Formats: sequence, structure tokens, C-alpha cells
Amino acid sequence: MLGLAARRKLWFWGFISTVALVALSDSVFTYLKKLVIDDAITPGKPESLWWIGGLFILLSILQAAGVFTFIYLAGLLGERIQYDLRRSMFTRLQELSFSYFDRTPVGWIMSRVTSDPSKVADLVTWGLLDTTWATMSIVSAMVFMLYLKWDLGILVFLTIPVLVFAGALFKQRIIRQYRKVRQVNSKITAAFNETITGVRVIKALGREERNLREFRGRTDEMYRAGFRAAWLSALFLPIVQGIGAVALATVAWFGGAQAVRGAISIGTIQAFIGYVTFMLWPVQDLARVFSEMQHAIASAERSFSLVDSRPEIVDRPGALSPETLRGTVEFERVAFWYKEGEPVLEDFSLRVQENESIALVGPTGGGKTTIASLLCRFYEPRRGVIRIVGRDYTTLAQKAIQSRIGVVLQTPHLFSGTVRENIRYGRLDATEEEVAEAARVAGADEFIRALEKGYETEVGQGGNRLSTGQKQLISLARAILVQPDILIMDEATSSVDTVTEALIQRGMESLMRGRIAFVIAHRLSTIRRASRIVVVEGGRICEQGAHADLLRARGKYYRLYTQQFRMERMRELDLGTAHSLLGATDPSPIPSP
Repeated sequence: MLGLAARRKLWFWGFISTVALVALSDSVFTYLKKLVIDDAITPGKPESLWWIGGLFILLSILQAAGVFTFIYLAGLLGERIQYDLRRSMFTRLQELSFSYFDRTPVGWIMSRVTSDPSKVADLVTWGLLDTTWATMSIVSAMVFMLYLKWDLGILVFLTIPVLVFAGALFKQRIIRQYRKVRQVNSKITAAFNETITGVRVIKALGREERNLREFRGRTDEMYRAGFRAAWLSALFLPIVQGIGAVALATVAWFGGAQAVRGAISIGTIQAFIGYVTFMLWPVQDLARVFSEMQHAIASAERSFSLVDSRPEIVDRPGALSPETLRGTVEFERVAFWYKEGEPVLEDFSLRVQENESIALVGPTGGGKTTIASLLCRFYEPRRGVIRIVGRDYTTLAQKAIQSRIGVVLQTPHLFSGTVRENIRYGRLDATEEEVAEAARVAGADEFIRALEKGYETEVGQGGNRLSTGQKQLISLARAILVQPDILIMDEATSSVDTVTEALIQRGMESLMRGRIAFVIAHRLSTIRRASRIVVVEGGRICEQGAHADLLRARGKYYRLYTQQFRMERMRELDLGTAHSLLGATDPSPIPSP
């Protein structure tokens, strides 16, 4: 963590130096008070007060300047640490493989990126301030006490091992509880996120009471951990105060006895009492510092666990970046699983020629989307090889692959901003004419121009101001603008109406010309024109061929197609019957009075 601050060496060492000097000035003030008593008041020399008072004023000015400097530098360091840490985490998130996001809750990641950097910054700056101030106060007090009366100083020092032991004992217990608080807090953040994003499903299924009970259980667990940490912090303070009382009693008893014999001055006793207080104040405040620092340390541990994460998929040394991926794509005996012992693909082999469109069909969970994810190199095969343009694609740079593959997903995602910015998202240097042409090819231009501000219309967070079909058309325009070498359409028409489906189909046909295309579809009527239809079930290819050939074969595809065709006809008949009934029972309009 100190490495974050040490990146700004001038700020860091300036901060440490000014804190140490301000802490040292407190000990000098106490010594000057001793001189006031012993050199001015006791001997009756008021003239000595002039030079002592002058030193007081000079030291006060220097201390004020030091306080301003270290507070200013603490602010600079704190903001810079937050900036550097958030940037490091965001950079790492861009590099991590999809498997990391599969096993890590969104709430956990959000908590790390949003709230933890401020706690880490507080730990490094104000925590470092407390530590430096405490260390300098104790060391300077010990030096002055040994200088004034070494034997009395040694008696006071005997209490230090007891204080250190008590501090170490409570430190481990307090940090353990605050770690638990942070862990539960991440679960609560994840629960908040899921509840907000899934509010429609929750209300539709009446899950409010059940969710409230689960949430109450998590908050109770967090409360208990926080309560135990607060209880330990509260217990620590009176223990330290008791040890401090023993130290002050030692000064009063031993110093008083020597003062009676004239072996020690009143000013020295007063100085010792001040120095003992300097030593005890940091330790007494340790309970507060521990609770804040351990809370921040728990946050830092989790933040750095994200920064230290390593992507599972990395480019090989000397990875190639070909100018194009146009050519053949081949899956050779590919096997893949997300969890050990639960294979998704087994011995999967497929060769796709240039300009060929492949439709992947089959039951849910058969491995169709996994095939697309492997092709994009979001994951890599556990066994087997994927070749693009004749090369093992692990010899190619990830960016070279992913920047030349266009993907249109079942659930389109738009980013906050305008329609134009979303279409241009994958190619920022595109001109306005190119953006408009991509929208026209996708069939999106007409509805975009009908919007209040046309291409400058704000789409809202996640595109929530647009319909699903409109978002899908913009996603398709975004893919068209990039002009990918390979296209993947994952259930692109499953969530739209028939009118929008027709627009998307025309855009897809235009986009698929002259390039390899993989189309994943449950609605089989949309893939009849594919060069080849591949039926995937249980991670293997059951059959493949053209639409007509597969129907004549009367295999898996035939059964899927005829079953779906019958279901669509039944829906049409039911809808027609419902319309007839409504027409027959529609009451005459009520005449106006």
C-alpha cells in the first residue's frame, strides 16, 4: 500500500517529514514550559520570559506552517492514491478473462471499485499520519525524559512492553471482526444489485418477504461482527488508561520523593507528566486508530486481490496480429467445461469455409453459445485446437481476434450516451455518413430519425429509453459499422416482434455477405437460408446439412422444425379463435346522450 504513496516521492517524504517535525515541536513546547518554571518563575527572573516567549512564538508559527503543509499533502496523496487504485482496478477488469466474472459477484466488484479506494487512501494518508505522529511523539518524549532524568525515564519505560502486548493482543481480534464486516458488506452489495436489477421478476413472483428475510439475515451477521469489533475497541481503551495511570503514579511517587530531597526540579516533574501523556495519548487513541486502520486494511486486502488477479487467457510471446481473419475456421476435437466433471463440449469438430454461414441449433444447454464464446476466445478449449486462417488461434493476439469478430447478442446492451455514440462504439473514427449508412443497412435509420433528437437522442442507462427491438437494431448497426471478418448472431431475433425480426433479417443478410457467419437460433424459421445447419446436442454434432436435406433426412432437425412449426400454427389458430370470439361478443357502442 505504501507503494501507492511512494509513487509521488516528493509529496510522500514531504508529508512524513512535516508530520514528524510537528510531533517533535510538541515535545519542544513541553521542554520550554519546564524552562518557564525552572529558569524564570522559581529563581524569580522575569527577564528570561522574553527569550522563552520568543521561542514559543517562533515555534508556534513553524508548527502552524507544518500543520498546513501535511494536511495539504495528505489531501493530494489521498486523491492520487484513489485515482491510481481505481485506474489499476479498472485496467485489470478490462484484462481479466470471462471466467473471473463467472465466479465473482457483480456486487463484490462494485464495492471494490467504488467504496474501497477511499478507505485505502485514508489508511495510507491519515493512518500514516497517526502512525508517524505517534512514533515521533513516543521517541521524542523518551529522548527528553532520558535527558532530564534517566533513572525516572527508565521506570516509565517499563510500562511500554505491557502497552505493546495489550495492543498486539487486541489488534488481531479487532482486524478479524472487521474482515468479516467487509465480507458480509460485499454480500449485501450483491443482494442490493440483484434486487434492483431483478425488481420486475421479484414483484411478479411475490418474493419480497423471502428476500427481506434473507437480507435481514445478512445485515444481522454484519451487525454482530461490527458489534464485537466495537466492544473490543471499547475494552481496549480503559486497559490502556489503567496502564497510563500506573506510569503517572510512578512519576508522582518517585519524582515527588526526589523533589523533597532537592534532586529534581518542579519543572522537570511537570515535563515528565507532559511526556508520559505524549507517550500514552497515541496508545490510548490506538483503539480508534485500530478500528479505522483494520477496517481499511480489510478493504485494501480485497482491493489488491482484484489488482493482483491474473487473466487465465494471455497472449503468447510474439503473438501474431494478421490483417484479416477471412479464410477458414476449424474446430478440431474441441472439449470444454466450465466446471471440472461437467463437460459442455466433447470431441467437437467443425470446419467452416470462407463466405459460409453456419446455423447452430439444438436444445438449450447443448453448447451453442459456448461455441461462439470459444471462437471469440473469451475462453480457450480444455482440449483440442481452434484454427483461424490455418493457424492455431492461441498463436494470435486476443485483440486481433476480438476486434475482427462482430457479435450481436440476444439481449442487446447499449451504453449511456447518444444513439450515434452507441453505433460508433466499436469504431470511434467513423464519420457521420458511415454511421448513417450502417443504420440504413441494419434497418434502424427510419426509427432513429423519428426520435425527438434523431441520432443525438440519449438512450439512457442500458438503453432503457428504447424498446428491445430498437436496441437490437442499433446493436446490429454497430456490428455493421465495424465490418467484421467473422459474424456471430446469438439469438438476435428471439426477443423482438415479427416486423422488427424482418428488419433484422434483412440487415443480417446484408452483413453476412462475403464473410463467415455463425447464427445461433431457437426460432428455426430464421435460419433456413444458412449455408449449413449444425444440430448440437450434449456438446456434440448430431447432424448437419442444408435445410432441405435435413428435413428429408427426418432426424433431429426435422423433429425440432416440425414441432416448432406445429406450435406456431397452434398459436396462430388460438389467436384467430380469440379474435373471432371478441368480434362476436363485442357489444354495440353506447350511443351518446
